[in-house]
Amino acid sequence: MPSRLKDNLNSRYFEAANALTSKKARHRIVAYVESYDDIYFWRTVLSEFENDKRYFEVMLPSKANLTRGKKSVLMNFLKGEPLGKDMIACVDADYDYLLQGATNSSRQVLQSPYVFHTYVYAIENFQCYAPSLHNVCVSVTLNDHRIFDFQEYFRQFSEAIFPLFVWSIMVYRNGNYPKFTITDFNRIADPGGFNVQNPFPSIANVKRKVHTKINDLQRQFPEAKDEYLATKDSIKALGVMPQNTYLYIQGHHLFDTVVSPMLSKVCNLLRQERQAEIYHARAHQTQRRNEMTCYENSLQDIKVMLKKNSGYMGSEQFRRVQDDIRHYLDESL
Repeated sequence: MPSRLKDNLNSRYFEAANALTSKKARHRIVAYVESYDDIYFWRTVLSEFENDKRYFEVMLPSKANLTRGKKSVLMNFLKGEPLGKDMIACVDADYDYLLQGATNSSRQVLQSPYVFHTYVYAIENFQCYAPSLHNVCVSVTLNDHRIFDFQEYFRQFSEAIFPLFVWSIMVYRNGNYPKFTITDFNRIADPGGFNVQNPFPSIANVKRKVHTKINDLQRQFPEAKDEYLATKDSIKALGVMPQNTYLYIQGHHLFDTVVSPMLSKVCNLLRQERQAEIYHARAHQTQRRNEMTCYENSLQDIKVMLKKNSGYMGSEQFRRVQDDIRHYLDESL
């Protein structure tokens, strides 16, 4: 039975299509991503490398099969090695980068020169990049008053979870993850009752839960000390430091459970501060009411602004993504 056309949509297909176009036409490179949410991020990454000779087209692998998650995407694409210089895949790193080939999925992500990953766990981690969060609050509330130190908070949060994060990577590398899953880790890495004026009790709460769980894991794996220390050194060499661990934990957990509730409380205070300024302004009542209406109509949704946040572009991890794309273009085109 003849194979369907879509079964042959590999890099060689796009190479042939490019060869048939005019020599003056720009070279097309197809970049497949995991989901609709990923298209904007990878368009931001790849657009920097477009010129009068080449352009990228970012798309999902199949309109008929919208299975979420890169595992199914890569399994389909890497059969017969269809990826190539004219067709690439762009995915969240998840744990695959830190597992360093310990699983089949990790090997697929790391060994192909045509698969690009985020280094941080997912795009959401970039969107929650601590140095950019004040600007997100400004975009939501139109109030530039710095009332919270996001960088210091996430430095301390990262230092609190780092020792347990080493355990998480270790058990995923050696296959013992059913005894300590990412879901288990997320439950512990939940600051809980965050307070803007007094945020650090939430860090103390995380430290307490981390200490309890590490004692439990040490009882379960009494011979694991050397492996733990080797894993710690390994992930440090890969860029995971006690001060930036939040960038490597599960992205949805960071976005939905940690950062969004925090921003909600910070933005509420900033909005109330701006509203109070308008209310107490020396102006006619009608003018104040019009000003308040104008201000409230200008407020933005926190999660929408977080998803649009591009303040991560100065981060070391984002520069590594760019370097990978640059190297691929230098080598293949």
